[in-house]
Amino acid sequence: MLNNPLRQQLMHRILTCTAERFELLALDVFRYQYERNTVYRAFVQALGLDASKIHKIEEIPFLPIELFKDHQILCEGLFPALVFESSGTTGQQRSRHYVADPAWYATVSRQIFERLYGPLSNFHILALLPSYLERQTSSLVWMVRHFIEQSRSEASGFYLYNYEELLRKVEQLKKQADGRRILLIGVSFALLELAERHAPDLSGLIVIETGGMKGRRQELLREELHALLCEKMNLRRVHSEYGMTELLSQAYSKGEGIFDAPPWMRVLLREPNDPLTLNPRQRAGAVNIIDLANIDSCAFIATQDMGSLLPDGRFRITGRMDFAEQRGCNMLLWQ
Repeated sequence: MLNNPLRQQLMHRILTCTAERFELLALDVFRYQYERNTVYRAFVQALGLDASKIHKIEEIPFLPIELFKDHQILCEGLFPALVFESSGTTGQQRSRHYVADPAWYATVSRQIFERLYGPLSNFHILALLPSYLERQTSSLVWMVRHFIEQSRSEASGFYLYNYEELLRKVEQLKKQADGRRILLIGVSFALLELAERHAPDLSGLIVIETGGMKGRRQELLREELHALLCEKMNLRRVHSEYGMTELLSQAYSKGEGIFDAPPWMRVLLREPNDPLTLNPRQRAGAVNIIDLANIDSCAFIATQDMGSLLPDGRFRITGRMDFAEQRGCNMLLWQ
């Protein structure tokens, strides 16, 4: 199935997608997945919808993200090479994303990053992801490990709670002045601990927070967290990554909590109290995501996040729905 000609054709179209071709491609992916994904097809049929009569992306049904906890969301004929699990907290049931093609995930995530930041080979990558690194099923750790490998820097690597060693490495790399930039990507609570315990001068670094207080600290608004990090680390701004276990794509913010998604990913808003009704006229609502990179699972996901849209298609994540469980990559109380 991985070599299915139609799948290969769709993958090529996804990586070369433009805004003008997005809707046609999304509809083709919908039809592809309706025919091959038994869980998604059953969901569409349970809604009483005729797939042959869906001709606009606004008519496509979005699969509730909760179904990733109870079902194997994977197209027929494929077998999972990786299983990513959401972090969750004690007692929570974890979502699972069954990934048939790790090389595809590597390609997608790398292209997204390099589209915004340039080649990975231009960076030394330092990863402060202790809570994720302690698990073997984190999609974030898998992605960052791939980035570290692609950076081809002997200085790149993971750190747990050894903050002093991390800061020594930063100072060493600053003195090298080898033309590469230093990228520090970290879970929020660890970056905050680093800032409060050591108040390091990280001027000149790109610092990306991935969210996640993990119940270890009092929850903060993103603006409060970024203000603290900027003040204590001598930074002009803090970047953010928005991703989740159930998606293969990521969005990045270079400041102010405004996320830029790749061309094959789009946010639509729905009515919070009516999961089947989109809210095209307003700029705030519950977040539906089309991630066409999810070619092997489901590209149309109704999340439990709240968000707002900018006129240019970029977006903010403004909170979680009242009933939603906290998520490891998105547990700050966004404003």
